[in-house]
Amino acid sequence: MTVAGYGTLSCMNEQSSAAAAPADQYVLTLSCPDKQGIVHAVSSYLFMTGCNIEDSQQFGDHDTGLFFMRVHFSAEAPVTVDKLRASFAAIGDSFHMDWQIHRAEDKMRIVLMVSKFGHCLNDLLFRARIGALPVEIAAVVSNHTDFAELVGSYDIPFHHIPVTRESKPEAEARLLEIVREENVELVVLARYMQVLSDDLCKALSGRIINIHHSFLPSFKGAKPYHQAHARGVKLIGATAHYVTADLDEGPIIEQEVERVGHDATPDQLVAVGRDVECQALARAVKWHAERRILLNGRRTVVFA
Repeated sequence: MTVAGYGTLSCMNEQSSAAAAPADQYVLTLSCPDKQGIVHAVSSYLFMTGCNIEDSQQFGDHDTGLFFMRVHFSAEAPVTVDKLRASFAAIGDSFHMDWQIHRAEDKMRIVLMVSKFGHCLNDLLFRARIGALPVEIAAVVSNHTDFAELVGSYDIPFHHIPVTRESKPEAEARLLEIVREENVELVVLARYMQVLSDDLCKALSGRIINIHHSFLPSFKGAKPYHQAHARGVKLIGATAHYVTADLDEGPIIEQEVERVGHDATPDQLVAVGRDVECQALARAVKWHAERRILLNGRRTVVFA
């Protein structure tokens, strides 16, 4: 089938073949300057190529003048993702889109990074094992060896990369090697307690997620939960965000809070904090892996 301006693509086959084969699932995400005709162009393209929209979400930001869209669609007949990308390119160019098409069934390959606090690491490993996260953990990287045995029990490669002020460039270069060698799309700082260089943040822009307690910037430095206890806080929080060169100020993806009473001890605050950190980070990783997050300047659009 030839679609004017869109190239040639056939998502249809003989009726008997289409009935026998399950529909392939894909996700299209896009952002572009907001103008009339975007939704019509996308839906018309999918209709004319024999594809079916399973779910569609969209948002127009009046502040930035940008339009965001996520479409989950199916193709009854066999078609490659490369053909879909090639045939959609004309639409992307005409609307100046930043767009991507991925197979919905493909698990995103990720790297987890951790230091000496293992609650988020343990949570993500377990969620991935039981299928609660659509990811494949390609490796775990740490500047300590504390969790080598835990990671090994999941049959996942563990890379010990010590970091000092002098060795940081070499350590970050090794991390980038692992990302390239393992075809990794996302790096997750699961309580990795090292500040990343500006160069690394730029190299992996939009591809690193961090988790931290939401007391920042009120309670910086050591023992933030003890500082919060001394101030009588009533909410324990955690924030998952993309990493930028501005420490802990990247675009926010998800936040979680839990109310606490006046009688909570510092150790109890720490325990609650661990739980909310795990929840916020797991949701952020899941949404990123499902292509539900689009960057909007210093903010995010999350089609959850």
